Amino acid sequence: MTQPETIALSDRLTIRRALVGLWQVADIEKDGDLIDPEIGADHLAAYADAGFDTFDMADHYGTSEIITGALLSRGAKATVCTKWCPVPGPMTADVVRAGVQERLDRLGVDQVDLLQFHWWSFEHPAWLDALHEMAKLRDDGLIKEIGLTNFDAAHLHLALADGVPIVSNQVPCSLLDRRATGPLSEVCAQWGVKLLCYGTLQGGFLSEKWLDQPEPTQIADWSKMKYKRFIDTAGGWQAYQTVLNAAADVAAKHGVSIANVATRWVLENKAVAGVIIGARLGEAQHSEDNLKLFRFELDAEDHARLSAAFEATTPLPGDCGDEYRKPPFLTASGDLSHHLDTMPSAVTVEDVPGRPGERRVLSGSEWEDIAGYCRAHRIGDRVFVSGTTATHGLNRAVAPDDAGAQTTYILDKISAALTALGSGMEDVVRTRVYLSDAEDVLAVSKAHGRVFGEIKPANTLFQIGQLIGDYKVEIEAEALIRP
Repeated sequence: MTQPETIALSDRLTIRRALVGLWQVADIEKDGDLIDPEIGADHLAAYADAGFDTFDMADHYGTSEIITGALLSRGAKATVCTKWCPVPGPMTADVVRAGVQERLDRLGVDQVDLLQFHWWSFEHPAWLDALHEMAKLRDDGLIKEIGLTNFDAAHLHLALADGVPIVSNQVPCSLLDRRATGPLSEVCAQWGVKLLCYGTLQGGFLSEKWLDQPEPTQIADWSKMKYKRFIDTAGGWQAYQTVLNAAADVAAKHGVSIANVATRWVLENKAVAGVIIGARLGEAQHSEDNLKLFRFELDAEDHARLSAAFEATTPLPGDCGDEYRKPPFLTASGDLSHHLDTMPSAVTVEDVPGRPGERRVLSGSEWEDIAGYCRAHRIGDRVFVSGTTATHGLNRAVAPDDAGAQTTYILDKISAALTALGSGMEDVVRTRVYLSDAEDVLAVSKAHGRVFGEIKPANTLFQIGQLIGDYKVEIEAEALIRP
């Protein structure tokens, strides 16, 4: 019998190229009725017996880790990929160790095969602390390999440039959501990182069930609520049906299902190591149909047919993960209300003594006290942001050999300061960029353009003799808050 293909994410970890995703456990249990762990383990065992023995889950996917732990306690051979998605805040060694230990305890294991990390807002820089602490726990043997989830190209690059040993990034990718095939795949090729892709069937919308069907007016389950937002953003129901019909033509040619075609298209992208196939435990497994993924390939004619259909759609905005960090929030609820209660800030805001109405931001850098300055200062509707470097914590230079990565970190710091003062990057009207090496112009400009490509503030770029320490770039900004 055909088995799902395997692929090595590193010399320490090999996975199946079709992973069983357990996110729908949370949907099944959302009303409080928990799946019996042993019964759930029986369902997972059936998948494993069919060759689908790599399972993907998360701390917030209901009792998925506990169910998987029940399977492992039977001595079953399975590869476990789980996620830790903490609320933004200080990521001390104790906090990170506790988060990892909870994964180990729920799974009943001494080591997690792949621990994937998600962060809700890059304005809060503690995500780098978390990843470096996870790297230490990897060295200690508690984690076999480290992955990310929903990181965009810029921040994946930043983490790698800062020395974090990352093997994978889990992101959405489908016939309707092709963001991962752009800059993110380029970063993966540069660094040897692989993508694990979910949402390949858009919550079941990429299947025969919806072919030539009218647009639904009510949707009950979380997954379809989420992916209907993707369809709406990608051009609407008619554009989606155009793609679905193209996939149906290709499926008929190969004697497979639309789901097979949609998933195979994702799997054939060079950066993609695996696709995550959702499982509703207790319902049909579709294992035999999913095995067809490894019995055919798309040819040039197939790709041309699908590419022509893509012309009817609208590219989703931004990069992978933006749907969790900025509008439009392409989540089940249309916001982050079912994920987070609050979004804590990493900076301190205070009134300026003796100057009513003026406020300033302090980011915690030791130089703010030594030199006597603030990160940003708001006077009326104007905000002035000091020259900002990629300083993490008190005095560490982030990614000292990579000006593009430093620029990404700097712009996150500037964004955090503006947000704290009731402003945002969209209000920026001027930036000044200082470089020590003219060879870094392109990398810095691309990172600047990623944020300001549509805003287009006035800008001046200087090459100067040298920046102090391990800094390759410094940026200052001015913003005008409009009524």
